[in-house]
Amino acid sequence: MNLHQISRGEEARATQGQDRDGTDALQSLERVDLGALAAREGTPLHVYSAAAVRQRIDGLQSALQGLDATICYAVKANGNHAILRLMADSGIGADIVSGGELLRALRAGIAPSRIVFSGVGKREDEIVQGLEAGIARFNVESRAELDLLQRLARAGGTVAHAAVRINPDVDAGTHAKISTGKSQDKFGVAVAEARQWFAAQAQWPDVRLDGLHMHIGSQILELAPLRQALQRLARFWRELALAGHAITSIDVGGGLGVRYREGEQPLAARDYVAAIRDALDGFEGRVVLEPGRYLVAEAGLLLTRVIRAKRGAQNEFLVVDAAMNDLLRPSLYDAWHDIVRVGDNHGRAATRYDVVGPVCETGDTFAVARELPRCEAGDLVAILATGAYGASMASTYNSRPLAAEVLVDDGRYAVVRRRQTLDEMLAGEQPAGEWLAT
Repeated sequence: MNLHQISRGEEARATQGQDRDGTDALQSLERVDLGALAAREGTPLHVYSAAAVRQRIDGLQSALQGLDATICYAVKANGNHAILRLMADSGIGADIVSGGELLRALRAGIAPSRIVFSGVGKREDEIVQGLEAGIARFNVESRAELDLLQRLARAGGTVAHAAVRINPDVDAGTHAKISTGKSQDKFGVAVAEARQWFAAQAQWPDVRLDGLHMHIGSQILELAPLRQALQRLARFWRELALAGHAITSIDVGGGLGVRYREGEQPLAARDYVAAIRDALDGFEGRVVLEPGRYLVAEAGLLLTRVIRAKRGAQNEFLVVDAAMNDLLRPSLYDAWHDIVRVGDNHGRAATRYDVVGPVCETGDTFAVARELPRCEAGDLVAILATGAYGASMASTYNSRPLAAEVLVDDGRYAVVRRRQTLDEMLAGEQPAGEWLAT
């Protein structure tokens, strides 16, 4: 299930009406009435479908049957405690990139043995935090990080398990700002450098360097770049094995794309896993996958209320109460999200709007020349596929408190993050009453 299907009346679990002109009308999600939900909890409001998340998890787990594999959800996509609890309850691990994400994962009940730590800028205190928690593996991205990991593991009297993140120099064919696997990107190291690390691993006696890792980018909708990267990763694994280096874990990263607009089609889990099986044929260790967006993006929507329609000299604007601080992707990446009017659209003429928020930036735009049923002040609109990189990238820009988040599940809902108050937003600030010298 995904919310694009819901908006088109293709999912029986969601309740939606059909306008008398034959068009589908989004009215509820998992039998929770969206209009009543917005009236009770206010807008902007992030809404997540538990069933949609579970369905994506189940599909990927089914495809992996018979393979020694661990799914480590990329917490950066959506770190809400309730979402992480869904992952933990399904036996999913966590891919983290900060100490804060480690704390989130542990508090949600994800076992340290199912947590991997990625990222180019791990701080010393964060590495210590991971070592003390006993996480499964550090994905190492530089010689300096490897040296630091050795020093901290020795100081802590422990052995750190590590994988080398290689940069396979593969173009994922995605947006430049979410590409991570080309030679000019900041992530990972070249195979030639990784080869030197394995040859000299006696220099790091307190680091067990027995894993490989890669990640080439996000929102990947084609199998070809993934196949190419997997083949390069597998070729290096076989080279290391022939040289006598035991590799017990291969982390193939994440990056699986989702449907944001008409014509986009996520890769089938079975096809993706088949490519992994083919590339790593004969590997007897554990395979790690790091999906984030794929598991949660299409499970979420952002409800927003129309403030007013405004006719400009050339455009007609639909001003809504959500803004770029609530959903940054359109402003940051020129990303497309489908937008629908919630409720009965009968008799409402199709109108082209620039859908914009109230933040004082021209970039505070969700859509340009988007066709919607005629909208009026007070109407409810849903921006779809916002379950990933929506609330997790939110800010309080323009002194706008963080929006609430709710989880819906089989006819009921729970507030999983209450709306931030103005006092809470300002709580950490204070006048310069005490001056100190360094």
